[in-house]
Amino acid sequence: MNLHPARIGILSLAALLLLSGPAAAESKLIDVFGDWNAFTDTENGQKICYIGSAPTKEEGKYSKRGDTFILVTHRPAEKSVGVISIAAGYTYKKDSDVQVIIGGKTFALFSNGDHGWAEDAKTDRALVRAMRGGSKMAVKGVSARGTRTTDTYSLKGFTAAYKAASTACGL
Repeated sequence: MNLHPARIGILSLAALLLLSGPAAAESKLIDVFGDWNAFTDTENGQKICYIGSAPTKEEGKYSKRGDTFILVTHRPAEKSVGVISIAAGYTYKKDSDVQVIIGGKTFALFSNGDHGWAEDAKTDRALVRAMRGGSKMAVKGVSARGTRTTDTYSLKGFTAAYKAASTACGL
C-alpha cells in the first residue's frame, strides 16, 4: 500500500510536533518506500532523519482516537540512531506497557502519555532488526480509560526507508 498524500502529511505533521519545538524547520520527504516514508528535518540546528508509517488496521472498542503512527529517528549529532516511538492516538494507561509483536517475538515498551518508547538503545536495535526481517507488526496498548487496542503495521518498505534515512544522515 502506498500511503495517500494525506497520510504523508499526517506523518510529517505528527513528526514535526513530536520531534521538536520552535527550532524546527519543515520536514522534507526523502521518498516513499512501500508503506514507509523517509524524511529529513532540522532540530536545534542539527540534522535529523526519520521514517514513519501509519497502521494498516486499527482495532479496539473506542469512539474517538487521534492519529496513530510509528517513527524511527536518527539524531547523529547526539549519536542517537534508530530510536523507536509509537503514537497511540490516546493517552496510555499509567505505568502500562506497550507490546510490539513481530513474528514470534514480543517487545515491551514503556508508555509515557500518548507514546510508547523502548527502555534503551539495545531494545531499539533489536526492534529495528526484527522490523527489517518481518512482514507485519502488531502494537497492543491500553488507554487510560481501559480500552485495549491492537494496531497492525505493514513492514513493506521498512528496510529501504531505514537505509534512505540513514544515508541522508550520513550513517
